[in-house]
Amino acid sequence: MPIKIPDTLPAFSTLVSEGVRVMTETAAIRQDIRPLQIGLLNLMPNKIRTELQMARLVGATPLQVELSLVRVGGHRAKNTSEEHLLAFYETWEEVRERKFDGFIITGAPVETLPFEEVTYWKELEQIFDWTTTNVHSTLNVCWGAMAAIWHFHRIPKYELTEKAFGVYQHHNRKPSSIYLNGFSDDFHIPVSRWTEVRGEDVRKNAELEILMDSDETGVCLIHEQQGNRLYLFNHVEYESTSLADEYFRDVDAGVPIKLPKNYFPYDDPSFPPRNFWRSHAHLLFGNWINEIYQTTSYDLSEVGKGR
Repeated sequence: MPIKIPDTLPAFSTLVSEGVRVMTETAAIRQDIRPLQIGLLNLMPNKIRTELQMARLVGATPLQVELSLVRVGGHRAKNTSEEHLLAFYETWEEVRERKFDGFIITGAPVETLPFEEVTYWKELEQIFDWTTTNVHSTLNVCWGAMAAIWHFHRIPKYELTEKAFGVYQHHNRKPSSIYLNGFSDDFHIPVSRWTEVRGEDVRKNAELEILMDSDETGVCLIHEQQGNRLYLFNHVEYESTSLADEYFRDVDAGVPIKLPKNYFPYDDPSFPPRNFWRSHAHLLFGNWINEIYQTTSYDLSEVGKGR
């Protein structure tokens, strides 16, 4: 069964062209089942691109999913039109009484700032706390993962001397995890960040389990059983050209930037990059959605109770 999103959302036609099944409100009602309620708190400047990346992965499940787009109310987006936000987004204040089966919190281009200096930090802390009572499972991505693991466990982020930028080999550290069902022993994932969370800090906390890491770029995916949270520090959702777009953006702006590692064929940016991570991105999101379906309450109002 497909993902339900507004048929006027820019991602709609792209998803259809890629073979992802999407559905209208009328078709969803006709199926007479409860769709999984997934929220996307989109903190990225280019919200339209992030919507597409996440909807592509969430929509590849055989389950019916309804995706709700959410934004922080205390921050004005600079790269997305107000018309788009008003048409497709709700602020967190507008959805805070709702319950969600799953909730995704994206990264944001503020990773070198101390958390407390981010303009919407206080609201984001409220959102993190709200997920403990109103969300069955949360997937925190990149800076969103660093912010969440700092908020809940006071595990710090460290600034890197050089940007981790490229497609890096990762290792499956917990093959028995439901989230890594079908994963190879080794696989590649795009990385683009100036900061890191360190494995030695994570291993001191018995509530946290490292599922994926890389010899070159460190921790990638952490599972927290008690809070039913995933912390994903790298970008499985990236499209084939995402790193190239970042690279050429910086080149055009005169910002010093190295070639992304293991990305352009022959390290030549005139060649189109190849995608080595797409299948594992779909596996991870599919496993997450399936685990939510297997464990969430049929009565949505029961989500979060007793936690």
